[in-house]
Amino acid sequence: MKSVEIYTDGACRGNPGNGGWGAILVYGTNKRELCGGEKNTTNNRMELTAVIEALSALKEPCHVTLTSDSKYVIDSITKGWAESWKKRGWKKADKSPALNVDLWETLLTLLDRHEVTFVWVKGHNGHPYNERCDELATTFADQLK
Repeated sequence: MKSVEIYTDGACRGNPGNGGWGAILVYGTNKRELCGGEKNTTNNRMELTAVIEALSALKEPCHVTLTSDSKYVIDSITKGWAESWKKRGWKKADKSPALNVDLWETLLTLLDRHEVTFVWVKGHNGHPYNERCDELATTFADQLK
């Protein structure tokens, strides 16, 4: 399997509000930037969408190192929360409904296809790819006016 590095970020102007997401895929010396967004969304939906869109862009199963500043995304996967929500019929441990079920279902399916290692980085802390993803996300969100 090919090894790919993915960097993602989501942004929202208001929460909810106009949102954007950005992703950078790095394979060897090749880099590909992706971005998009939607109106009346949340920051967490944009963080998840960035990861989904980046993984969906891969044409074959890959070893992926995915770097994000979203504790919501990373902890939900690495700590097993999303899988637990699914097993409980999309209910959290306190029996309240899990949010963003449509996106979690899509992401969990993608994670069955790829071997993904998640890495958290502190946002707005000078990481070049994280800063670029933030720029892609915020620029797209700003264009949705």
